Amino acid sequence: MKSVKDVMTRGVRTLSPQDSMVLAAQAMEELDIGALPVCDGTRIVGMVTDRDIVLRGVAQELSLKRTHLKDVMSTAVECVFEDEALETVTARMQQLQIRRLPVLDRENRLVGILSLGDLAAKGDVDQAGAALADISEPARPTRSAQSHASGPAGGGETRSP
Repeated sequence: MKSVKDVMTRGVRTLSPQDSMVLAAQAMEELDIGALPVCDGTRIVGMVTDRDIVLRGVAQELSLKRTHLKDVMSTAVECVFEDEALETVTARMQQLQIRRLPVLDRENRLVGILSLGDLAAKGDVDQAGAALADISEPARPTRSAQSHASGPAGGGETRSP
């Protein structure tokens, strides 16, 4: 049976809580990824996603260069250990609807990331497909709390002059 370390991505780029949103966005663009671990040394203290930057930063009109990641990152980070069974971790991803998980060693140091892409490319394709289906529920977004800025793109009401 495969473990997380058999399919995870190693050599993960990390940022510090004091780094800026613009630095995170630039790193994501360079690496073609949508999330980065935020670490204090080798200890993970949060995750920042492209969605965090947009919703917690840009939409709130915060400065891209002066706003620190600690102000927009998610701090409740679900992690897994590199020696855990892949099947167990995949089930947890499905249950929690998580697309990527930081991977720790038994000293709680960040050693990699496990993503749906890793599961599909290096794991069991059928298991990865089932995980994606469960993680993607519900398929339709909730639009019950749109902002005034949503306008026509968000299905908001438009007014003629």
